[in-house]
Amino acid sequence: MSDLFSSFMSVFAGLVERIADAVDPLFHASATAAAIVLFTACVRLLVHPLSRAAARGQKARARLAPQVAELREKHAKNPERLQKAVLELHAREKVSPLSGCLPSLLQLPAFFLLYHLFSSSSIGGEANALLGHKLFAAPLGGRWADALGEGGVFGAQGLVYLALFAVVAAVATFNYRRTKRQLAATPQPRAAGGGAPRRSGDPQVPGMGAMSAMTKVMPLMSFMTLITVAVVPLAAALYVVTSTTWSAVERAFLYRDVPVGAGALATAV
Repeated sequence: MSDLFSSFMSVFAGLVERIADAVDPLFHASATAAAIVLFTACVRLLVHPLSRAAARGQKARARLAPQVAELREKHAKNPERLQKAVLELHAREKVSPLSGCLPSLLQLPAFFLLYHLFSSSSIGGEANALLGHKLFAAPLGGRWADALGEGGVFGAQGLVYLALFAVVAAVATFNYRRTKRQLAATPQPRAAGGGAPRRSGDPQVPGMGAMSAMTKVMPLMSFMTLITVAVVPLAAALYVVTSTTWSAVERAFLYRDVPVGAGALATAV
């Protein structure tokens, strides 16, 4: 099994090298980094049909949002019955609650391939020459901690990571504001028995605590990418930055006609 995996990694390393050779006239010393960006773009193009399908599912869930809200009020005291009723509604309308997960799940193998390729000192029994390739001054097999030891935050290598952090922070801020707008426009669950939205002194509706916590955490999730970029090899960090930026642009396009707040309401249960 290990020999098979080693052979597969050798083939993958050869693919990266061939892409790098093709773009070398344009990117020279950073050709391998450019090859990783192109590889990421190809992966995203392959899963784009699934992203479009996920967007259609999200829009369908947004269309069902009023019915989900009614079910939430009707079964406020019975979380199990609420979950069953929502699942029955989705099944009746042929809406899969898991369709949005597929694009992310199918990208994981590509990420782990890059992570392993640029974390291994040898591939196929030979020294891994890709580890010496760089993005400007930073080795693709290095990490932020290595860059800090080679000149600090504002050293030649550190500046490469600062640029990546800036891109991730910009994308995360865009996602943060977009998610906050959605959640702010989402109607709040009502207290048991109907009536006005729940106030601080009203009885706790089952499940509201988890939903409230999710509402607070969701806008911040994009910033977790900063940690990933800081701890993985630079090659894998490039994959993450490219894919995250692609996702932000893709979602802005695919969900441009979804009413603000409807998507968040549809996925709240």
